[in-house]
Amino acid sequence: MQKLRISGNFNGLRRGALILLITMVLTACAGPSLDDYRDRGPALVPSGFFQGELSARGVVKDYAGEVIRTFDADIVARWDEHGVGTLDEVFRFDDGEVQTRVWTLTPDNGGYRATAGDVIEAGTMRWQGNAIHMNYVLRVSYGDSTIDVRMDDWMYLVTPDTLINQTTMSKWGIPVGEVVLVIQKTKRGPGPQN
Repeated sequence: MQKLRISGNFNGLRRGALILLITMVLTACAGPSLDDYRDRGPALVPSGFFQGELSARGVVKDYAGEVIRTFDADIVARWDEHGVGTLDEVFRFDDGEVQTRVWTLTPDNGGYRATAGDVIEAGTMRWQGNAIHMNYVLRVSYGDSTIDVRMDDWMYLVTPDTLINQTTMSKWGIPVGEVVLVIQKTKRGPGPQN
C-alpha cells in the first residue's frame, strides 16, 4: 500500500513538472508584440527611414552568445511611384567575405511583403510606434553547404537617424545565433522623410 501512495505522489509530481515545463516553453515562445510599441517614439515608417544612403555596423553571435563575426554595410534605399521599396545592401565581414542582398518591399495589406534572392520564404514587414517586425527564412552558407534558418527580425528607431536591429536565428525552433546591428542614415534621398 505504501508503494502505491509513493508512486501516486511521484506521478502527480511528474505531471505537475510536465505542466510547468509546457507553460515555460509556451511563455518563452510568446515574445513581444508590435502592440507593445504602439505609443513609443520616434515614429518609425519604413519609407521614411529607409531612404537614401545608410550605413550599418554589427556582430553575428553563435548559439551560446559568443561574437563570431563583425561586419559593416552600406545600404542604398529607394521607393518607386507605386510604393515599392528597394534596399540594396553590401556587407563586408571581418574575415574578408563580402555579401550582397537586394530587398524588394512590396505593399501588402498595410505592411510590406519582403523578398530577396537568398530569402526562400518571403517575410511580412509590419510596424507600429518606433518598431518594425519581420519574420522570414534565409538560406545561409554553412561549411561547404547551406542551411535555411528562420530570422525573427526586430528594429527599433532610437533617434530619427539611428535604428537598432536585433535578429534571432533559429532552426527547427531552436535558437542557433543572433545578429545585432546599428543602422544610421548617412545621406537622405528624395521622397518621404520621417
